[in-house]
This record gives sequence, C-alpha cells and structure tokens, in this order.
Amino acid sequence: MRSQVKLEKKVAIVTGAARGIGKGLAIRLAKEGCRVVVTDIDFQGASEAREEIDKMGGEALSIKVDVSKSEEVNKMVEMTLKEFGKIDILVNNAGVSYVFPITELSEETWDYTLNVNLKSVFLCSKAVVPHMIKEKQGKIVNISSKVAKLGGRWLTAYSASKAGVVAFTQSLARELAPHKINVNAICPGIIFTDLWKGVKEKHAKKLGISKEEVNERYVKEIPLGRACTPDDVANVVVFLCSEESNYMTGQAINVTGGQEMR
Repeated sequence: MRSQVKLEKKVAIVTGAARGIGKGLAIRLAKEGCRVVVTDIDFQGASEAREEIDKMGGEALSIKVDVSKSEEVNKMVEMTLKEFGKIDILVNNAGVSYVFPITELSEETWDYTLNVNLKSVFLCSKAVVPHMIKEKQGKIVNISSKVAKLGGRWLTAYSASKAGVVAFTQSLARELAPHKINVNAICPGIIFTDLWKGVKEKHAKKLGISKEEVNERYVKEIPLGRACTPDDVANVVVFLCSEESNYMTGQAINVTGGQEMR
C-alpha cells in the first residue's frame, strides 16, 4: 500500500470490475486507501480482482451483479452497507460494445447495449444517492467514451449509450449539487482491453485488414501517439473522487491523448 493515500477509508463501488478498465480502477482505488466493492456479472473475475486487492493489504468485497436489473443493484447496495456501513464513491464502469452497421443492428442488441451502458448508470446512481444525501457528501464518476462526442463508425448503439451517460451526468450533477455530491464523467479514448478485442476483430473484417493494422490505424489518429491505458483513466478517477475536485461537477473529461478536445 502507498505511504500517502488520497482516499483513506473511503468506500467505493466499482461496476464492471472483473477485468479491463474496471479492474484497474478497483485496484488503484484500493491503493489509494479505499475499501472497494468489486462488482461484475462475472463473479469469478470479480473475486480474482478482490483477491489481488487482499494480497496487497487492501480491503475489498466481491459481488455478482447484473447492473441492468434494479433488484440486483439494490442488493449490491445493501451488501455494501452491511459490510462497510457507508458509500462514499460510485464508479459506473460496466459496459458492452458491439460493431454493426445500422442495417445489421438488431433491436435486441440495441436494447441490451443501452441497458448495460446507460440504464445501469441510472439504477446504480439511484440506489446510492439516498445514502450520499444522508451523509451530505459523495462522488459519482461515470465512465463514458470519446464516441459520446465524436460518434463511432458502426457503433451507433454504443455511441448513443455513452452520449446518454454524459447527459445523465450533467443533469444529475445539477440535481445533487445542493447536497455536496459531485457527479462527473470520463471519456476515455481507445484502450486495448478485452472489450476492444471484439471491436478490433469486427473492424478488421469489415475493413479487410489485419487486427494489428486496425490498432496501428487508430493509434496514428492520436496526437500523443499511443493508446489510452487503465492507469490513464485511474489517474483522473482518483482526482475526481478526492477533495481536490470538490469544485468540479457535471464535467465530461476527455482522456484521449488529444484525439477529442471538446
């Protein structure tokens, strides 16, 4: 554990934390002193992330949650309160992405994408807000995407869901400001995680190039010359969850290496 931590004894829920960005965020928050609730529909992955936190001397709880279902989200909050007694931080990270031209995008895929990426942000926020209001403080960080502002080729459902996350963030920030609860979003660029693998494969097939060439093509579009990493996102999450960001709310912060600047 770090000798100087910014979030000592804070309690943080991270959704979609079995792998990728979410796992990186959960581990980083633990390093910063948080007691972390690692949630995911993949319970084995969530448990493995919890074990990593345990091994480094942190405190964590792993919970299997389908964040698109209110009853499971409410149970997650109840279990968190029973274990740690409070909720200081919510990081809405759970997400899915599918690559389809609009002519091939099914209604089922559209609905599933918006349920996981957008409805979950509503459900999880609604579940924790009453407890944050009671404590007169709290930090909510929603993981959106650069495509919320730029759009993404063959990513209409994903882009729409992530744009909805930004609008939800802005509206909730206005609503909760009187209660000293900060609500912000992060819009990461391309990160070579498991989620990207599926997107990359579809793009390679549709463009008629190799998967390696897909990576190279996208990186060439980034002014700073490299892809985003979970650590890049975690650095901003820690800031937004700390007292250093107390005068920031309703923001959608780009972490894109300069690819998006609005």
